[in-house]
Amino acid sequence: MSSDTPIGASRHFVLAAGGTGGHLIPAFALATELEARGHHVALITDERGANIPGKPDFLTAHVLPAGRFGKNPLRWIGGVRAIMEGRNMALRLFDAFEPSAVIGFGGYPAFPALLASTKTKVPSIVHEQNAVLGRVNRLLAGRVDAIATSYPDVQRLKEKHETKVHLVGNPVRAEVLELRKQDFPEFTDEGLLRVLVTGGSQGASILSDVVPDGLAMLPPALRQRLQVTQQCRKEDIEAVRERYANHDIPAELGSYFEDMEERLGDCHLFIGRAGASTIAELTAVGRPGILVPLPIATDDHQAGNTREMVKAGGARMIRQHNFTPKELAKQIQAMAQKPASLANAAHGAWNCGRPDAAKDLADLVESFGGVDMMDVIRVGDGEKRVAATNTAAEGATKDVSE
Repeated sequence: MSSDTPIGASRHFVLAAGGTGGHLIPAFALATELEARGHHVALITDERGANIPGKPDFLTAHVLPAGRFGKNPLRWIGGVRAIMEGRNMALRLFDAFEPSAVIGFGGYPAFPALLASTKTKVPSIVHEQNAVLGRVNRLLAGRVDAIATSYPDVQRLKEKHETKVHLVGNPVRAEVLELRKQDFPEFTDEGLLRVLVTGGSQGASILSDVVPDGLAMLPPALRQRLQVTQQCRKEDIEAVRERYANHDIPAELGSYFEDMEERLGDCHLFIGRAGASTIAELTAVGRPGILVPLPIATDDHQAGNTREMVKAGGARMIRQHNFTPKELAKQIQAMAQKPASLANAAHGAWNCGRPDAAKDLADLVESFGGVDMMDVIRVGDGEKRVAATNTAAEGATKDVSE
Protein backbone atom coordinates (compact mmCIF):
# COMPACT_ATOMS: atom_id res chain seq x y z
CA MET A 1 0.00 0.00 0.00
CA SER A 2 1.24 3.46 -0.85
CA SER A 3 3.08 5.35 1.87
CA ASP A 4 1.24 8.56 0.89
CA THR A 5 -2.14 7.22 1.95
CA PRO A 6 -4.16 10.28 3.05
CA ILE A 7 -5.01 10.87 6.69
CA GLY A 8 -8.33 9.27 7.58
CA ALA A 9 -8.18 6.73 4.74
CA SER A 10 -9.13 3.16 5.49
CA ARG A 11 -6.09 0.92 5.71
CA HIS A 12 -5.26 -2.66 6.61
CA PHE A 13 -3.37 -3.76 9.71
CA VAL A 14 -2.25 -7.21 10.88
CA LEU A 15 -2.04 -7.99 14.58
CA ALA A 16 0.01 -11.01 15.69
CA ALA A 17 -0.19 -12.45 19.19
CA GLY A 18 0.32 -15.58 21.24
CA GLY A 19 -2.77 -17.46 22.31
CA THR A 20 -3.00 -16.31 25.95
CA GLY A 21 -5.18 -13.58 27.37
CA GLY A 22 -2.15 -11.54 28.36
CA HIS A 23 -1.16 -11.17 24.71
CA LEU A 24 -4.63 -11.06 23.19
CA ILE A 25 -6.51 -8.65 25.47
CA PRO A 26 -4.41 -5.66 24.34
CA ALA A 27 -4.54 -6.93 20.75
CA PHE A 28 -8.33 -7.03 20.87
CA ALA A 29 -8.44 -3.54 22.39
CA LEU A 30 -6.24 -2.17 19.59
CA ALA A 31 -8.28 -4.00 16.95
CA THR A 32 -11.46 -2.43 18.30
CA GLU A 33 -9.93 1.05 18.26
CA LEU A 34 -8.57 0.65 14.72
CA GLU A 35 -11.89 -0.73 13.47
CA ALA A 36 -13.70 2.25 15.03
CA ARG A 37 -11.36 4.50 13.02
CA GLY A 38 -12.47 2.83 9.80
CA HIS A 39 -9.54 0.45 9.27
CA HIS A 40 -9.56 -3.27 8.47
CA VAL A 41 -7.79 -5.58 10.92
CA ALA A 42 -6.73 -9.23 10.75
CA LEU A 43 -5.29 -11.40 13.52
CA ILE A 44 -2.50 -13.97 13.33
CA THR A 45 -2.38 -16.34 16.29
CA ASP A 46 -2.46 -20.02 17.24
CA GLU A 47 -5.38 -22.40 17.81
CA ARG A 48 -5.91 -21.17 21.37
CA GLY A 49 -6.01 -17.57 20.29
CA ALA A 50 -8.44 -18.23 17.46
CA ASN A 51 -10.95 -19.68 19.91
CA ILE A 52 -10.38 -17.54 22.99
CA PRO A 53 -13.45 -15.79 24.45
CA GLY A 54 -13.67 -12.07 23.90
CA LYS A 55 -12.41 -11.93 20.31
CA PRO A 56 -14.30 -9.18 18.46
CA ASP A 57 -16.74 -10.53 15.88
CA PHE A 58 -15.25 -8.42 13.09
CA LEU A 59 -11.72 -9.75 13.67
CA THR A 60 -10.74 -12.58 11.33
CA ALA A 61 -8.20 -14.96 12.88
CA HIS A 62 -5.56 -16.73 10.82
CA VAL A 63 -3.83 -19.68 12.49
CA LEU A 64 -0.15 -20.03 11.60
CA PRO A 65 2.38 -22.61 12.79
CA ALA A 66 4.86 -21.21 15.26
CA GLY A 67 7.85 -23.21 16.42
CA ARG A 68 9.16 -23.06 19.96
CA PHE A 69 12.74 -23.28 21.16
CA GLY A 70 13.04 -25.21 24.38
CA LYS A 71 16.10 -26.44 26.21
CA ASN A 72 16.50 -29.48 23.97
CA PRO A 73 18.54 -28.49 20.85
CA LEU A 74 17.23 -31.56 19.02
CA ARG A 75 13.85 -29.86 18.79
CA TRP A 76 15.20 -26.65 17.33
CA ILE A 77 15.18 -27.97 13.76
CA GLY A 78 11.46 -28.60 13.98
CA GLY A 79 10.97 -25.20 15.54
CA VAL A 80 12.82 -23.45 12.72
CA ARG A 81 10.80 -25.35 10.12
CA ALA A 82 7.54 -24.34 11.76
CA ILE A 83 8.60 -20.70 11.96
CA MET A 84 9.61 -20.61 8.29
CA GLU A 85 6.37 -22.31 7.29
CA GLY A 86 4.48 -19.70 9.32
CA ARG A 87 6.48 -16.91 7.74
CA ASN A 88 5.67 -18.16 4.24
CA MET A 89 1.98 -18.35 5.11
CA ALA A 90 2.15 -14.82 6.47
CA LEU A 91 3.79 -13.63 3.24
CA ARG A 92 0.86 -15.02 1.27
CA LEU A 93 -1.57 -13.30 3.62
CA PHE A 94 0.28 -9.99 3.26
CA ASP A 95 0.19 -10.33 -0.52
CA ALA A 96 -3.60 -10.52 -0.41
CA PHE A 97 -4.30 -8.22 2.56
CA GLU A 98 -1.66 -5.53 1.84
CA PRO A 99 -1.15 -4.36 5.42
CA SER A 100 0.15 -0.88 6.20
CA ALA A 101 1.82 -2.25 9.33
CA VAL A 102 2.16 -5.42 11.39
CA ILE A 103 1.84 -5.19 15.16
CA GLY A 104 3.15 -8.00 17.37
CA PHE A 105 2.04 -8.56 20.96
CA GLY A 106 4.53 -11.20 21.96
CA GLY A 107 4.35 -14.97 22.08
CA TYR A 108 5.78 -17.37 19.53
CA PRO A 109 2.82 -17.07 17.09
CA ALA A 110 3.82 -13.43 16.54
CA PHE A 111 7.33 -14.37 15.40
CA PRO A 112 6.60 -15.62 11.83
CA ALA A 113 4.36 -12.64 11.05
CA LEU A 114 7.00 -10.14 12.12
CA LEU A 115 9.72 -11.96 10.18
CA ALA A 116 7.45 -11.71 7.13
CA SER A 117 7.03 -7.97 7.72
CA THR A 118 10.78 -7.38 7.64
CA LYS A 119 11.08 -9.52 4.51
CA THR A 120 8.45 -7.43 2.70
CA LYS A 121 9.52 -4.09 4.25
CA VAL A 122 6.10 -3.63 5.82
CA PRO A 123 6.51 -1.41 8.91
CA SER A 124 6.41 -3.39 12.14
CA ILE A 125 5.73 -2.58 15.78
CA VAL A 126 5.90 -4.73 18.89
CA HIS A 127 3.92 -4.08 22.05
CA GLU A 128 5.38 -5.27 25.35
CA GLN A 129 2.83 -5.81 28.13
CA ASN A 130 5.32 -6.58 30.89
CA ALA A 131 8.08 -4.65 32.64
CA VAL A 132 10.63 -7.07 31.15
CA LEU A 133 10.97 -7.33 27.37
CA GLY A 134 9.77 -10.80 26.38
CA ARG A 135 11.80 -13.33 24.43
CA VAL A 136 10.16 -12.85 21.04
CA ASN A 137 10.21 -9.08 21.38
CA ARG A 138 13.90 -9.22 22.34
CA LEU A 139 14.66 -11.27 19.25
CA LEU A 140 12.86 -8.75 17.04
CA ALA A 141 13.83 -5.50 18.76
CA GLY A 142 16.57 -4.77 16.24
CA ARG A 143 14.31 -5.40 13.24
CA VAL A 144 11.09 -3.63 14.14
CA ASP A 145 10.40 0.05 13.62
CA ALA A 146 8.89 0.83 17.02
CA ILE A 147 8.61 -0.73 20.47
CA ALA A 148 5.49 0.20 22.43
CA THR A 149 5.82 -0.32 26.18
CA SER A 150 3.45 -0.47 29.13
CA TYR A 151 5.90 0.82 31.76
CA PRO A 152 8.40 3.70 31.75
CA ASP A 153 11.17 1.32 32.85
CA VAL A 154 11.49 -1.92 30.87
CA GLN A 155 14.24 -4.40 31.64
CA ARG A 156 16.13 -6.46 29.03
CA LEU A 157 15.77 -3.58 26.57
CA LYS A 158 19.09 -2.70 24.97
CA GLU A 159 20.19 0.91 25.10
CA LYS A 160 20.67 1.02 21.33
CA HIS A 161 16.95 0.36 20.87
CA GLU A 162 15.71 3.09 23.24
CA THR A 163 15.11 5.55 20.40
CA LYS A 164 12.37 3.22 19.13
CA VAL A 165 10.51 3.16 22.44
CA HIS A 166 7.06 4.70 22.91
CA LEU A 167 5.32 4.51 26.28
CA VAL A 168 1.63 3.89 25.60
CA GLY A 169 0.47 1.61 28.43
CA ASN A 170 -1.31 -1.72 28.26
CA PRO A 171 -4.79 -1.53 26.69
CA VAL A 172 -7.65 -3.02 28.72
CA ARG A 173 -11.19 -4.07 27.91
CA ALA A 174 -13.69 -1.28 27.40
CA GLU A 175 -15.89 -2.65 30.20
CA VAL A 176 -13.02 -2.26 32.65
CA LEU A 177 -12.05 1.17 31.39
CA GLU A 178 -15.59 2.42 32.05
CA LEU A 179 -15.05 1.76 35.76
CA ARG A 180 -12.32 4.41 35.88
CA LYS A 181 -15.05 7.05 35.90
CA GLN A 182 -16.50 5.69 39.14
CA ASP A 183 -15.37 6.73 42.60
CA PHE A 184 -13.61 4.28 44.88
CA PRO A 185 -16.34 2.41 46.82
CA GLU A 186 -17.03 4.04 50.16
CA PHE A 187 -15.09 2.38 52.97
CA THR A 188 -15.73 3.40 56.57
CA ASP A 189 -14.80 2.22 60.05
CA GLU A 190 -18.07 0.27 60.23
CA GLY A 191 -18.66 -0.67 56.58
CA LEU A 192 -17.87 -3.87 54.72
CA LEU A 193 -14.35 -4.57 53.46
CA ARG A 194 -14.87 -6.27 50.10
CA VAL A 195 -11.86 -8.36 49.05
CA LEU A 196 -11.37 -9.85 45.58
CA VAL A 197 -8.91 -12.75 45.23
CA THR A 198 -7.80 -14.19 41.88
CA GLY A 199 -4.71 -16.06 40.82
CA GLY A 200 -5.15 -17.47 37.34
CA SER A 201 -4.75 -21.09 36.35
CA GLN A 202 -1.10 -21.25 37.43
CA GLY A 203 -1.37 -19.50 40.73
CA ALA A 204 -4.67 -20.07 42.50
CA SER A 205 -3.63 -22.91 44.82
CA ILE A 206 -1.18 -20.87 46.91
CA LEU A 207 -3.85 -18.21 47.34
CA SER A 208 -6.37 -20.87 48.36
CA ASP A 209 -3.91 -22.15 50.94
CA VAL A 210 -2.92 -18.81 52.45
CA VAL A 211 -5.69 -16.22 52.03
CA PRO A 212 -8.45 -17.76 54.20
CA ASP A 213 -6.09 -18.24 57.14
CA GLY A 214 -4.53 -14.81 56.63
CA LEU A 215 -7.92 -13.10 56.70
CA ALA A 216 -8.79 -15.05 59.83
CA MET A 217 -5.77 -13.51 61.59
CA LEU A 218 -7.05 -9.96 61.19
CA PRO A 219 -8.26 -8.09 64.30
CA PRO A 220 -11.92 -8.94 65.06
CA ALA A 221 -13.11 -5.43 64.25
CA LEU A 222 -11.77 -5.83 60.69
CA ARG A 223 -12.36 -9.55 60.23
CA GLN A 224 -16.06 -9.26 61.09
CA ARG A 225 -16.57 -6.81 58.23
CA LEU A 226 -15.04 -8.99 55.50
CA GLN A 227 -16.88 -9.96 52.36
CA VAL A 228 -14.72 -12.14 50.10
CA THR A 229 -14.95 -13.15 46.46
CA GLN A 230 -12.31 -15.69 45.48
CA GLN A 231 -11.53 -17.40 42.20
CA CYS A 232 -10.21 -20.91 42.86
CA ARG A 233 -9.33 -23.99 40.93
CA LYS A 234 -12.30 -26.33 40.73
CA GLU A 235 -10.47 -28.98 42.72
CA ASP A 236 -9.78 -26.49 45.53
CA ILE A 237 -13.22 -24.95 45.96
CA GLU A 238 -14.70 -27.30 48.57
CA ALA A 239 -11.61 -27.19 50.78
CA VAL A 240 -11.47 -23.40 50.58
CA ARG A 241 -15.18 -23.13 51.32
CA GLU A 242 -14.69 -25.25 54.44
CA ARG A 243 -11.82 -23.01 55.60
CA TYR A 244 -13.88 -19.86 55.28
CA ALA A 245 -16.81 -21.52 57.05
CA ASN A 246 -14.55 -22.56 59.93
CA HIS A 247 -13.36 -18.96 60.23
CA ASP A 248 -16.92 -17.63 59.97
CA ILE A 249 -15.95 -15.41 57.03
CA PRO A 250 -18.55 -14.97 54.26
CA ALA A 251 -17.02 -15.88 50.92
CA GLU A 252 -18.31 -16.44 47.38
CA LEU A 253 -16.14 -18.92 45.51
CA GLY A 254 -16.01 -19.93 41.88
CA SER A 255 -13.62 -21.09 39.18
CA TYR A 256 -14.86 -18.40 36.81
CA PHE A 257 -16.94 -15.23 37.18
CA GLU A 258 -18.54 -13.79 34.05
CA ASP A 259 -18.99 -10.40 35.73
CA MET A 260 -15.40 -10.06 36.91
CA GLU A 261 -15.19 -6.39 35.90
CA GLU A 262 -18.18 -5.59 38.14
CA ARG A 263 -16.59 -7.43 41.05
CA LEU A 264 -13.37 -5.51 40.46
CA GLY A 265 -15.31 -2.27 40.52
CA ASP A 266 -17.03 -3.18 43.80
CA CYS A 267 -13.96 -4.39 45.68
CA HIS A 268 -11.88 -2.38 48.13
CA LEU A 269 -8.80 -4.60 47.98
CA PHE A 270 -7.39 -7.07 45.46
CA ILE A 271 -5.17 -10.02 46.36
CA GLY A 272 -3.54 -12.02 43.59
CA ARG A 273 -0.85 -12.46 40.97
CA ALA A 274 0.86 -9.65 39.09
CA GLY A 275 0.28 -10.48 35.45
CA ALA A 276 0.35 -7.61 32.97
CA SER A 277 -3.41 -7.59 32.38
CA THR A 278 -4.10 -7.70 36.12
CA ILE A 279 -1.88 -4.68 36.79
CA ALA A 280 -3.35 -2.79 33.82
CA GLU A 281 -6.89 -3.36 35.08
CA LEU A 282 -6.11 -2.50 38.70
CA THR A 283 -4.50 0.78 37.67
CA ALA A 284 -7.17 1.58 35.10
CA VAL A 285 -9.89 1.24 37.74
CA GLY A 286 -7.85 2.42 40.72
CA ARG A 287 -7.99 -0.54 43.07
CA PRO A 288 -5.23 -1.22 45.61
CA GLY A 289 -3.65 -4.64 45.67
CA ILE A 290 -1.52 -7.11 47.55
CA LEU A 291 0.45 -8.75 44.78
CA VAL A 292 2.19 -12.13 44.86
CA PRO A 293 4.34 -12.51 41.70
CA LEU A 294 4.40 -15.94 40.10
CA PRO A 295 7.92 -17.19 40.95
CA ILE A 296 8.30 -19.21 37.73
CA ALA A 297 7.36 -16.31 35.46
CA THR A 298 9.98 -15.86 32.74
CA ASP A 299 12.69 -13.37 33.76
CA ASP A 300 10.71 -12.76 36.96
CA HIS A 301 8.63 -10.31 34.95
CA GLN A 302 5.66 -10.32 37.35
CA ALA A 303 7.85 -8.85 40.09
CA GLY A 304 8.89 -6.16 37.64
CA ASN A 305 5.26 -5.45 36.85
CA THR A 306 4.60 -4.50 40.48
CA ARG A 307 7.38 -1.91 40.73
CA GLU A 308 5.55 1.19 39.50
CA MET A 309 2.36 0.46 41.44
CA VAL A 310 4.23 -0.29 44.67
CA LYS A 311 6.32 2.88 44.34
CA ALA A 312 3.13 4.92 43.93
CA GLY A 313 1.69 3.43 47.12
CA GLY A 314 -1.03 1.56 45.26
CA ALA A 315 0.11 -1.96 46.15
CA ARG A 316 2.17 -4.14 48.46
CA MET A 317 4.28 -6.91 46.94
CA ILE A 318 4.94 -10.18 48.79
CA ARG A 319 7.29 -12.78 47.34
CA GLN A 320 5.73 -16.22 47.33
CA HIS A 321 8.28 -17.66 49.78
CA ASN A 322 7.23 -14.94 52.23
CA PHE A 323 3.52 -15.25 51.49
CA THR A 324 2.26 -16.62 54.80
CA PRO A 325 -1.05 -16.00 56.60
CA LYS A 326 0.76 -13.87 59.16
CA GLU A 327 2.48 -11.69 56.55
CA LEU A 328 -0.73 -11.32 54.57
CA ALA A 329 -2.66 -10.21 57.66
CA LYS A 330 0.10 -7.73 58.48
CA GLN A 331 -0.04 -6.14 55.03
CA ILE A 332 -3.83 -5.98 54.96
CA GLN A 333 -3.81 -4.22 58.32
CA ALA A 334 -1.26 -1.72 57.07
CA MET A 335 -3.47 -0.89 54.08
CA ALA A 336 -6.99 -1.16 55.52
CA GLN A 337 -6.80 -0.43 59.25
CA LYS A 338 -7.83 3.15 58.49
CA PRO A 339 -10.29 4.05 55.70
CA ALA A 340 -8.08 6.94 54.56
CA SER A 341 -5.11 4.60 54.08
CA LEU A 342 -7.03 2.35 51.70
CA ALA A 343 -8.46 5.30 49.80
CA ASN A 344 -4.97 6.77 49.41
CA ALA A 345 -3.69 3.44 48.10
CA ALA A 346 -6.55 3.35 45.60
CA HIS A 347 -5.59 6.83 44.42
CA GLY A 348 -1.98 5.73 44.06
CA ALA A 349 -3.07 2.81 41.89
CA TRP A 350 -5.33 5.08 39.82
CA ASN A 351 -2.45 7.47 39.16
CA CYS A 352 -0.50 4.62 37.53
CA GLY A 353 -3.29 3.92 35.05
CA ARG A 354 -2.91 4.76 31.37
CA PRO A 355 -6.53 4.91 30.18
CA ASP A 356 -5.60 6.12 26.69
CA ALA A 357 -3.37 3.12 25.98
CA ALA A 358 -5.48 1.78 23.11
CA LYS A 359 -5.82 5.23 21.54
CA ASP A 360 -2.13 6.05 21.94
CA LEU A 361 -1.13 2.69 20.49
CA ALA A 362 -3.50 3.23 17.57
CA ASP A 363 -1.97 6.69 17.00
CA LEU A 364 1.47 5.09 16.91
CA VAL A 365 0.27 2.41 14.49
CA GLU A 366 -1.31 5.01 12.22
CA SER A 367 1.95 6.97 12.16
CA PHE A 368 3.37 4.27 9.90
CA GLY A 369 2.05 4.29 6.36
CA GLY A 370 1.10 7.92 5.95
CA VAL A 371 -0.64 9.17 9.10
CA ASP A 372 1.06 11.56 11.48
CA MET A 373 1.73 10.40 15.01
CA MET A 374 -0.45 12.24 17.51
CA ASP A 375 0.13 12.68 21.23
CA VAL A 376 2.12 9.53 21.82
CA ILE A 377 4.37 9.67 24.87
CA ARG A 378 7.86 8.79 23.82
CA VAL A 379 10.58 7.57 26.14
CA GLY A 380 14.21 8.17 25.38
CA ASP A 381 17.37 8.79 27.41
CA GLY A 382 15.40 8.07 30.57
CA GLU A 383 13.01 11.01 30.12
CA LYS A 384 9.36 11.21 29.03
CA ARG A 385 8.46 13.67 26.35
CA VAL A 386 5.55 14.11 24.02
CA ALA A 387 6.51 13.41 20.44
CA ALA A 388 4.37 15.04 17.78
CA THR A 389 6.29 14.45 14.64
CA ASN A 390 5.58 13.83 11.01
CA THR A 391 8.80 11.89 10.53
CA ALA A 392 8.11 8.89 12.79
CA ALA A 393 8.26 6.44 9.94
CA GLU A 394 11.03 8.03 7.84
CA GLY A 395 13.71 5.47 7.19
CA ALA A 396 11.84 3.04 9.42
CA THR A 397 11.78 0.03 7.15
CA LYS A 398 15.00 -1.88 6.76
CA ASP A 399 16.08 -4.40 4.19
CA VAL A 400 16.78 -7.36 6.47
CA SER A 401 18.04 -10.49 4.83
CA GLU A 402 16.73 -13.89 5.83
